[in-house]
Amino acid sequence: MATLRRYSRQRERIYQAVHASWEHPSAQMVYDLLREELPRLSLGTVYRNLHQMAQEGMLQELEGPTARFDACLAPHAHIRCTCCGRVMDLSALEEPAPVRSAAEAGWQVERYSLMLEGICPACAGKDHNEF
Repeated sequence: MATLRRYSRQRERIYQAVHASWEHPSAQMVYDLLREELPRLSLGTVYRNLHQMAQEGMLQELEGPTARFDACLAPHAHIRCTCCGRVMDLSALEEPAPVRSAAEAGWQVERYSLMLEGICPACAGKDHNEF
């Protein structure tokens, strides 16, 4: 039996912050954004709620050196900068080859996660030793 979650203004604002962002924010980014508005909010509360929302299927958790969160649940790919950690959506015109291969083999793919890694344009000209 599913447990009902009690409404929490903090939880709602955490979700809204991720939903309103195109940056795929980390827990720290969400905390920094909301701490003035919600002075009793703790970083632990943000982490806990983001992870719970990801487990409940409300958000997508993007693994990496620092977990990032995405409110877009539709299948799509991402790219992460190996220097600054920036994450960006990649729009795919068609399903990636492994998804097509799995479907051709009779699998019903329910979701996929594709993360490319590289250096973003802002970091491309910088000295990478400073990171």
